[in-house]
Amino acid sequence: MAVAGSSLAASRLDLLDPAEVARLGGMEVVTEGIVEGFLAGLHRSPRRGFSVEFAEHRMYQAGDEPRYLDWRLLARSDRLYVKQYEEETNLRAMLVLDASRSMDWSGTPDTRLTKLAYASRLAAALALVLLRQRDATGLLVFDETVRSITPPRARHTQWHALLRELGRIEPGRGTAAEGALRRVVERLRRRGLVVFISDLLFDPPLTLKALRYLSSRGHQVLVIHVMDPDEVSLRGPAEARYEDPETGEAVVLRPADFAGAYARTVERAVGEWRTASRRAGIAYERVTTDTPFGHALRQALVRSTSLA
Repeated sequence: MAVAGSSLAASRLDLLDPAEVARLGGMEVVTEGIVEGFLAGLHRSPRRGFSVEFAEHRMYQAGDEPRYLDWRLLARSDRLYVKQYEEETNLRAMLVLDASRSMDWSGTPDTRLTKLAYASRLAAALALVLLRQRDATGLLVFDETVRSITPPRARHTQWHALLRELGRIEPGRGTAAEGALRRVVERLRRRGLVVFISDLLFDPPLTLKALRYLSSRGHQVLVIHVMDPDEVSLRGPAEARYEDPETGEAVVLRPADFAGAYARTVERAVGEWRTASRRAGIAYERVTTDTPFGHALRQALVRSTSLA
């Protein structure tokens, strides 16, 4: 472990090729290095972890914490008042990870992580950032059913509990995102953060309805759309066979004949997700699996949400 630690300190792992970083060690070592590099590269913390809602003032009493004194009100009234809050609790976050069969794919498996492997490492890194800010963080893994739920907690053992769940993920078959998101509502009683990580290869209406419902209940929602670069554009030999990993349906075609129509279809699908998310007050980010983790974290935590 000492050798791995010294290699982590020597470079910004969060900015290196994801597949190369993954070869350095287990998920714990890799994601520790990703987060250390990411935090070192920030000029300021992405977000303060403590979240409170002001309720009312009351007269100061002996033993009250001085930090809660309202000094402006003292200057105006010459009386000591303290601020009372409805709740003093850290943010509660839930990471929702798609583990369907389509996620277990890479266009170049020898040199690039599968979407699921990339998403798992990104989820682990996001969890570590949140937990270091003392935010209760949980995980829900789903495919055609909910596979596992780790309730949000802020204790120091939580990250390793999340790593264990991420490390034991096996790709499922189909995808039932809407049911998984409804389970999140049961777990987040108070307003919190929901990060939905998926390749979005399913019929969007029901999932968008569930995401809108979460947003309407006051939750901050972020969709991270994970794609392999070979899904963005159609490339290949003169003739190729393409198979749907979840349904088994296949088609043989000439990539050159369909490349233009395919690119327009992908662009339209991404645009529809982005537009529908924006209208519902949901943050949306598309990330390809060749994107260095540091850039993906910055997009997720700084550019796409109000965590900055």
